[in-house]
Amino acid sequence: MNISSEFISIGGNRNPAAADWDENGSGLLAFGADNCIALWDPQDEHFRGVHTALNGHTKTVNAVKFFPTISTHVSVLLSGAADNTVRIWRAQDDKSSTYACVRTISGHNNPITKIATLPGSNVFATGSSDGSVKIWKLVHDDTFTSIDVELLQTIVLKPKYFPLILALGQLDAGSMVLAITGTRPTIQIFVSRDTQFELSATLTGHEGWIRALDFSRESSDPSSDLLLASASQDKYIRLWRFHQGNELPVASSALNDPALGGLVKSLSNKAHWIESATSKHSITFEALLLGHEDWIYTASWRHRDGKLQLLSTSEDNSLSIWESDPTSGVWVCITRLGEISAQKGSTSATGSAGGFWIGLWSPDGNSVVSLGRTGSWRKWTYSAVTDMWAQQVAITGHVREVKGVTWSRDGAYLLSTSQDQTTRLFSEWKRDRTTSSWHEFSRPQIHGYDLNCVDAISESQFVSGADEKLLRVFDEPKGVAEMLSKLCNIQTKDTTDLPDAANIPVLGLSNKAIQAVGDDEPVGDGEEDEREAVDPASIIKKSALVFSHPPFEDHLARHLLWPETEKLYGHGYEISTVAVSRDGTLVATACRASSIDHAVIRLYDTKEWLELKPALKAHSLTVTALQFSPNDKYLLSVGRDRQWVIWERSEEPSLYIQKYSNPKGHSRMILNCAWTPLAQPTFLTAGRDKSVKIWQITNDDVQLKGIVTANASVTAVASSERVFDGTIWFAFGTETGEVGIVSARANGLDKAEVIMVSADISPAKTINQIAWRPGRDEEKRQQIAVATDDSSTRTDYGNVA
Repeated sequence: MNISSEFISIGGNRNPAAADWDENGSGLLAFGADNCIALWDPQDEHFRGVHTALNGHTKTVNAVKFFPTISTHVSVLLSGAADNTVRIWRAQDDKSSTYACVRTISGHNNPITKIATLPGSNVFATGSSDGSVKIWKLVHDDTFTSIDVELLQTIVLKPKYFPLILALGQLDAGSMVLAITGTRPTIQIFVSRDTQFELSATLTGHEGWIRALDFSRESSDPSSDLLLASASQDKYIRLWRFHQGNELPVASSALNDPALGGLVKSLSNKAHWIESATSKHSITFEALLLGHEDWIYTASWRHRDGKLQLLSTSEDNSLSIWESDPTSGVWVCITRLGEISAQKGSTSATGSAGGFWIGLWSPDGNSVVSLGRTGSWRKWTYSAVTDMWAQQVAITGHVREVKGVTWSRDGAYLLSTSQDQTTRLFSEWKRDRTTSSWHEFSRPQIHGYDLNCVDAISESQFVSGADEKLLRVFDEPKGVAEMLSKLCNIQTKDTTDLPDAANIPVLGLSNKAIQAVGDDEPVGDGEEDEREAVDPASIIKKSALVFSHPPFEDHLARHLLWPETEKLYGHGYEISTVAVSRDGTLVATACRASSIDHAVIRLYDTKEWLELKPALKAHSLTVTALQFSPNDKYLLSVGRDRQWVIWERSEEPSLYIQKYSNPKGHSRMILNCAWTPLAQPTFLTAGRDKSVKIWQITNDDVQLKGIVTANASVTAVASSERVFDGTIWFAFGTETGEVGIVSARANGLDKAEVIMVSADISPAKTINQIAWRPGRDEEKRQQIAVATDDSSTRTDYGNVA
């Protein structure tokens, strides 16, 4: 069985050093995503999204940097993580997404915070929260077939400060300059002599921690002055000029800018002198860039169209491009992208995006990308025709553990829910018969509690459970239904009675249905009291719901919520699992529990949304999973108390009574369960005892028919919905991220065959849920969706022929 990865959705880590865009030819952007490094080509015309997620680090990836190989045939990637190691990855022969880890460096005692490289040099520097910066040399042959690392120097900075950010620059033909800053408002400048860096100057002026440093030559002439940009939490960017020779450079007229007002007194232009083995240099303050309203996280140079430009990103939700005015020399912001402050909305959920943590130039300088708090990338590309920067389709993903995943009843779209407090809808953007790609099309739920489980009730309704002890039911709004119909060919029922959209009221948790207003219609009737002014976040224009492409992050966070229609109360603790009957008439749920009184299963009908009493009592600890049998005759429950229970539907069709149970179904807690599509009722249980057990109900008894063993605790199991030529197929996932696909003949369940999914396309952490895509009856090519603790949602294909 050939299993291939179809789609990976994963959010980026909130660390300004955790992404880099390769300029050497691969065109890939690598970013830290939980413990993985995700590889994405932002310029891909087919919008494929994340190609691969590289597994290896055991903790969060903090720093990612491409090593300048000056070769289009080989790409080398450096990554540093909270597991205190730096890993070196290599891809060769244009197989740009098949990176292999060739070296692991364990020199630091604490998490790595930043990696700096220098084009044309084999030297790189790593900073760590152990209070040191280490200088390394990459030893390699011409083709990078053999790669080794040599430690040249350790610079100890503690107890004075911890390094957050580093930058390397070429000072003159024989010397390098290293700028280091961190948990203090000064920049230390080190100059290399032979292989050792010596402290040569300390630059003062900033009033907050400095979060970004970047060197660049002023022009393409290698003998031009070196400029250093430093960006700080004090909301300012400072530029510093490194000038060679015994004379000071011509004083910058930028300091006379009237916009600086009362700041001029604090703008000291004292020169610092530094020396290399062959030359003398002065460092002078060049300019102060004003405009950001909050902490600045990144600043990076780029020569574009013969001009030197600086890209900066800030907590104020903006991305700015700066340029020096040719006549006055004053640095001005020529382009500002992102969100205007007034648009932030009213709650953290639909409002503030939480700032832009990373900003990167594309290799050609005509595109920029930024990463925000929600883990989503945004991309803008410059059009010379319109002289404008236009936003384009980028990628999104969860930023915390993904706990639940389910397909819609007809398999048209996928819902995932996560501890990042969002539920997201993914589907296939179909452009023509041959071209399609997966994207996030809606964010139905943005919540204030961690979300634990989700299940589809119908094609346009789902229920989710959270840490808040209740479940919420959501209905699809008209705006989303029409977009999915137009872009994904998902046919919907009549939408005339549906609300247009939804929003979260101020200080609320419940999504309220709202109607869109025409672009020309006034907001309100103009007569309301000022104290009852209309909240701008509650108004949505009809034009904002018309899409010709998958929605951008600002639409997902604000306009594509689903209205909440019901709340289901009753449980006393955090919801642990939810299941909807196959006919969509019942919802079964359970919550975390340590006693028989709380470990009950509650049933609700989906017509009146009333609880059907009494609750089902049998388990003594948390019920971990529930599933209805294919014909709804049985309800299967498994729990941490190691037992499974089968409840049978009674004459009164909405009631279930206990029929079978096995208090010692596994030797350790049972974590998941599933029904197979066999005519003879057959079910699967997965446990911490590293096994999946196959059980069958025969002649008023339940028999164990087979056992599939795994290398680790089995945390998820799911079965396909149909039998293929007398064979059933099911998938299981383990605590270590392994996925196994199992086939077994209906008359030989004890002889199951297991195929393990390749480690290259497997997740890095515990698998929480697996779901087979329904509605693929005619196809041998089956698809599964996987939700994991590494914050990824994935879909894989396999042929079951």
